Amino acid sequence: MDAESDVALDILITNVVCVFRTRCHLNLRKIALEGANVIYKREVGKVLMKLRKPRITATIWSSGKIICTGATSEEEAKFGARRLARCLQKLGFLVKFTEFKVVNVLAVCTMPFEIRLPEFTKNNRPHASYEPELHPAVCYRIKTLRTTLQIFSTGSITVTGNMRLCIYISRVCSL
Repeated sequence: MDAESDVALDILITNVVCVFRTRCHLNLRKIALEGANVIYKREVGKVLMKLRKPRITATIWSSGKIICTGATSEEEAKFGARRLARCLQKLGFLVKFTEFKVVNVLAVCTMPFEIRLPEFTKNNRPHASYEPELHPAVCYRIKTLRTTLQIFSTGSITVTGNMRLCIYISRVCSL
């Protein structure tokens, strides 16, 4: 490929999942009755709370563990988690924002060409698996980075893994 035909790939981070703890017991019934934008799942023992800015959904357990999904960056995830902790403080809980951690990142990328999946799988056998009867994509696992890529024949790639990998891929693809 010559330099004129090189195309910079856009990797779009679509979901960041983070976890944090409140270091206090949470009364789910009180959150459901007094909180805003709340869905109480009593049979499962959790509460879902949605925020509009940033647009995240939090799963809250009575133990004080909270999982936030839907953010599009690490900063947005942390801001949303802190905002959620503040909402719980306003409901009367003694919440301390601790043990914040980004646990998963989902990113998508579209290649400017199609991919022949059977040939790709043959050439990358230990890492790639392709079962067209079960799923239309090649599952490419990178165990050392704990990351999975779903590679479709159209050139669309979905990356699921940690934040460092998605940042690394976006830097490599933009060169």
